[in-house]
Amino acid sequence: MTGLRVGPLLRYVDGEGAGTATVWVEADRPVTAEVRCGDGAGGASRTFHVAGHHYALIPVSGLTPGTTTPYEVLLDGHRVWPPEDSRFPPSAIRTPPPPGDGARELRVSFGSCRWASPPHGEPDPVGPDALDTLATRLAADPAAPRPDVLLLLGDQVYADETSKATRRRLAARRDLSEAPGAEVADYEEYTHLYDESWTDPDVRWLLSTVPSCMIFDDHDLIDDWNTSASWLADMRALPWWQERVLGGLMSYWVYQHLGNLSPAELEADALYAAVRAAPDATELLRAFAAGADRDPAGVRWSYRRDFGRTRLLMVDSRGARVLDERRRAMLDEEEARWVREQALADRDTYDHLLIGTSLPWLLPPFIHDLESWDASLCRGERGPRWAGFGERLRRAADLEHWAAFPDSFEELASLIAEVGDGATAPATVCVLSGDVHHAYVAEPSWPGGAGAGATGAGATGPGPRVLQLTCSPVHNSVPAVMRLGFRFGWSRAGRWLGRALARHGRVVAPQVSWRRTGGPWFGNQLMTLTLRGRAAGLVLERARAGRAGGGRAGDGRAAAELVVVEERALTP
Repeated sequence: MTGLRVGPLLRYVDGEGAGTATVWVEADRPVTAEVRCGDGAGGASRTFHVAGHHYALIPVSGLTPGTTTPYEVLLDGHRVWPPEDSRFPPSAIRTPPPPGDGARELRVSFGSCRWASPPHGEPDPVGPDALDTLATRLAADPAAPRPDVLLLLGDQVYADETSKATRRRLAARRDLSEAPGAEVADYEEYTHLYDESWTDPDVRWLLSTVPSCMIFDDHDLIDDWNTSASWLADMRALPWWQERVLGGLMSYWVYQHLGNLSPAELEADALYAAVRAAPDATELLRAFAAGADRDPAGVRWSYRRDFGRTRLLMVDSRGARVLDERRRAMLDEEEARWVREQALADRDTYDHLLIGTSLPWLLPPFIHDLESWDASLCRGERGPRWAGFGERLRRAADLEHWAAFPDSFEELASLIAEVGDGATAPATVCVLSGDVHHAYVAEPSWPGGAGAGATGAGATGPGPRVLQLTCSPVHNSVPAVMRLGFRFGWSRAGRWLGRALARHGRVVAPQVSWRRTGGPWFGNQLMTLTLRGRAAGLVLERARAGRAGGGRAGDGRAAAELVVVEERALTP
């Protein structure tokens, strides 16, 4: 598409009636990028330059609350979006009604782990892409229920598992027989991943018309990123790692993080101002990324978004880790304090709290106990030989979720209990996660409480409905042996074996217990929460292939549809 290389992506849409939004684009040259709406709303921004690429995050103002407004993108005054031959409806910005205008319904769709779909004409080895399939449905039926926001909970790109098309591009740049081989090596190669993933026609249109919030997980950098101090030391000894981590963090800041921020947050961001002012911001961002890798506590990737009476806390559970075995933590001290403050601030202003973290808080009990046991071994509870075994097992089996950081697991449990205590408690607290390539629903209970969702010992009645909602992958696969492992993790035998491991590791029992109340479900899928007043409902949909030539917006690939796998009310 002449002039427009990637995008547009509709990122932020104000949820409080201010009539503002942001639209992200990558152009093929320095330009003034503009969003223009038919009713006079719009905005413009000059591109900034990073490593030979040109980007703009366009602030849009003047939108009327409670309306759906089609928009165009212009580069130096020439319209580049929508393309003249587009088979999709016009991209539009849908703004919520102003506060106080009746009970507002909010639809939040989420998932994680998306390999880019193969080019047209090539078979898809992992089945239909859930985002492609959602785009097809929305494009074909304007009246179909549409997400108000799409939460992408990690592994938006796979730096360590590249496609055939990307490997061909890498081979044109360097010798793939030398490390890191067919994995991406630097910023330029990261741009190939985003190009491949976000210029898929269906996904491109979907992201242009449905706002999105994103957070990274390990494959955005590399599998098991920041799993332990010894892992990190080993990676830093590799000659290619420094350039990889710089490219990963730089590209995440440009392609994902900026769009998570509100116009007010962008205005106050000193790095963003410096990048926009610099003729070439490459060295600025390299220095920033190096600092973020060297001192993760100096950067905050987590953020908060309010959608009427729903609060979203998107929590960085990768870059903010403390890896010292004696004080391991999922979040550093300042990050944990920030999450706590945001969760507890003005509790009477929200009915639903969503905590987005790429890694599930509540795992199948056997896997939880396995990870807690392993963390105890690595900490030295059973001596140095067991500690060495624990580290090898941690890396081999990906034992790095909240359970592998026991103090952080307990802190999150305590925070949720505190959020749910008292007259201003929300109706629901939902921990939204991905990573594990299947979907399930788990519900915790606190000792002395009134069943699932009770808020701690001594509670006089049930607090909010507390749920772990896990949905993954959007477009990926899980081997059969892992499916068996996840099922075993919930079984009675799995619970017994997990408790035995915990006893061996001298693991203190967690303050909460939990049970699975849905799943496990496998396949390419999306979960959607529908929130209205203090009511909440859940739908899980799986992408299912159909007959050839009957869909996907007429491109001849096998049709696919989203099929409801689970639907339930979460509140009375």
